Amino acid sequence: MLSYLVCATPRSGSTLLCHELDRTGVAGHPEEYFEALRRSGLPRRPHEYFDSERHANIVERLAFREMPDGAATQPSPLWHPDTYDQYLAWALREGTTPNGVFGAKLMWGYLGDFAQLLRGIEGMGARPLPELLTRAFPGLRYVQITRRDKVRQAVSLWKAVQTQAWKREAGEEVRRDVELVFSFRAINYLVRLLTAHDASWDAYFLGLGYEPLKLTYEELAEDTDGVVRRVLEHLGIPVPEGLASVEPRLSVQADEVSEDWVRRVHQHLAALEAPEPA
Repeated sequence: MLSYLVCATPRSGSTLLCHELDRTGVAGHPEEYFEALRRSGLPRRPHEYFDSERHANIVERLAFREMPDGAATQPSPLWHPDTYDQYLAWALREGTTPNGVFGAKLMWGYLGDFAQLLRGIEGMGARPLPELLTRAFPGLRYVQITRRDKVRQAVSLWKAVQTQAWKREAGEEVRRDVELVFSFRAINYLVRLLTAHDASWDAYFLGLGYEPLKLTYEELAEDTDGVVRRVLEHLGIPVPEGLASVEPRLSVQADEVSEDWVRRVHQHLAALEAPEPA
């Protein structure tokens, strides 16, 4: 069996990458199987991207936000900290294609919770993180995707936590029933958070002595097919005959609001960096 993890930060292109790898039919079904937090069994809610004490007004604004369909998310019936081995076994089955390749997506923001859950499995104990992951995922390899333009990444994340629309299928209408509010403070904090999480992934691989396949959002947007082929080659998976571009299932979510916010963030940053008058 061959396993790989797409190591990422939010709004870095990881969703598009995983969709395209899934469509090859030979690279597992890389989904975000392990995003549920240990305390709740649920993915991070919008306000949980921020510090409740330092960002009280931001947290208050986001705390009531729900998923786009209004339905409350429920933990998987298999998910429980005391029997996490059963959930892990289910995820391995779900994420594996017939050729024995398993794929999943993993964010630094909840990696600590995932490690705690793995340590609750018999035989895992107090093992260091790299060993936990290699024991959980046979034949493990890593792919890392980042986004060079951190301001655009943070703007995209600030929009997503307000709308709770994390992806948009091709042809799907943009959500317009949620009031989007610009916040330089929120976006600037997310720039620093995303930068720190990327640095944490880099430090993890440095300590591991392993060089993952490193990709960027910008490369993926420019040449999606080429990036998918690079991943398959990195994993040692033969590229299927006839693998070629098809119409993307996902649409770019950036719009005129995004462009306006990027411009405003750079204006704020320029004002902060302007020298004091003599």
